[in-house]
Amino acid sequence: MALVSVVMPVFNGERFLAEAIESILSQTFTDFEFIIVDDGSQDRSAAVAGSYAQHDERIRFVRLERNVGEADARNHGLARARGELIATMDCDDVSLPQRLQRQVDVLARKPEIGVLGTGAQAVNEELRPLFNFDLPQQHALIVMNLFVGSFFIHPSTMMRREALSDVGGYQSSQPTAPDTELWSRLMWRTRFANLPERLLLYRWHPEQIHRRRDALAMKQASEVRERLLKRLWGEAPPDSVIRFERMQRDEKLSALDRRRARCDLTRLLNAMIAREAIDPADRSLVEVHIQRRLESTTPRLWQIFLHWKRHHFGR
Repeated sequence: MALVSVVMPVFNGERFLAEAIESILSQTFTDFEFIIVDDGSQDRSAAVAGSYAQHDERIRFVRLERNVGEADARNHGLARARGELIATMDCDDVSLPQRLQRQVDVLARKPEIGVLGTGAQAVNEELRPLFNFDLPQQHALIVMNLFVGSFFIHPSTMMRREALSDVGGYQSSQPTAPDTELWSRLMWRTRFANLPERLLLYRWHPEQIHRRRDALAMKQASEVRERLLKRLWGEAPPDSVIRFERMQRDEKLSALDRRRARCDLTRLLNAMIAREAIDPADRSLVEVHIQRRLESTTPRLWQIFLHWKRHHFGR
């Protein structure tokens, strides 16, 4: 039985699919099974995946008769997974050769971590570099960023199957933002981390960008945060939700809104510590993060002044 099960759904992904498959087959870590789930594709995705499956016994190919959506397609893969660790993958991305080995090594040393992502580099359709993803590495910062920043690059993550089973996998009713919803449940069950190394090439192309900015995807991600806020605060004040959403989109805030956002974030931190989602020892770490996150919402000239002040006076 393989230690790692790599689960990759495919829907009309013929164009980049071969590169994605080969990046997994070329991993330096070899104790894995590769479950590819074709989610009712209408192009040649099934033929491409099936051809690879015929020539590599590590590939288990599943073809669904109709399109069921990303969450259910991933759950189909999870239901067939036999590994202790579940690695996610998307059909238009590229995992660098050391990705699985680095994640397995860290999870073996740190049993408290149940979800481990990696850094990533955004690339264009021809794999030319565009920009890097700046992701928090510590659990406390990752869960705070569920509200106000970047947290995981989903196809870079590796999770313990036990933790995934405990929360019931992906939620079928969440077709466009299944990862954000999943993290909102897993944060109560385990601890998160990100590796600093950029071990995934994350393709940034028109179809993918459209999915990320789709109105339904943004609405469902916002609903996830509202539900999480109600669990933490017992309420989800509309003004606070809007401020969190604006910070999530990297919008600039007025001085008044920044003061209100500081109150929101302090209340959020206190609630997460009280509910044991964040260790009290991480309070100062998060408070520094909050300060810097708020500075990023200020107009550019004010940001330069604050950076100069911190550099010269240490605060």
